[in-house]
Amino acid sequence: MTEQITALVTGANRGLGRQFAAELVARGAKVYAGARKPEAVDLPGVIPVQLDITDPESVRRAAEVAGDVTVLVNNAGVSTRAGLLTGTIDDIRLEMDTHYFGTLNVSREFVPIIEKNGGGAVLNVLSVLAWYHPPSSGAYSAAKAAAWALTDALRAELAPRGIHVSALHVGYMDTDMVSYIPADQKIDPAVVAKVALDGLLAGQPEILADDLTRQVKAGLSTANS
Repeated sequence: MTEQITALVTGANRGLGRQFAAELVARGAKVYAGARKPEAVDLPGVIPVQLDITDPESVRRAAEVAGDVTVLVNNAGVSTRAGLLTGTIDDIRLEMDTHYFGTLNVSREFVPIIEKNGGGAVLNVLSVLAWYHPPSSGAYSAAKAAAWALTDALRAELAPRGIHVSALHVGYMDTDMVSYIPADQKIDPAVVAKVALDGLLAGQPEILADDLTRQVKAGLSTANS
């Protein structure tokens, strides 16, 4: 039951993360809203927590505050739009530090907490670009593909410990990160949050939130058959 959940949402001050936090609160959960600047969290009913997922010390401090978590939503992300050959190494490294190592940092810190609290779930926010790799988003795609592999490995490792791991794959959402994409090509992040949480609570290993993602995944299956 959602009302028995205590959740931490990373990157909860805006975009999809804010919608995750709002949806969890609406369902009766206790919610820690992680953000690099907790004063930017303006959502009623949540507990703001300072959290920079790329900083292990920040993650450790957040774990000390949120020691009753049973559900972790690894949502925090970044998009530099760096190409692998033309982008700066700093931008490419930031993508990997955020989507791969950042997700891993938070998971390593909070998995023991979830296990101690009787088990629960982890939701990793990935992307259709974990499967589809346009050169214009080379750094982002590579980082999300790495995060997909991380998610699959964690799912197998944590299942015997009473922790379910889901991957959310979604295309373009109506958030600041992709403000340059035409509105008719984007999905409402509030809808994505509802679909993702329904899938997580149903124990789905992968949640495909929109038609584009379903089409790309179906194409992978066809290519591999």
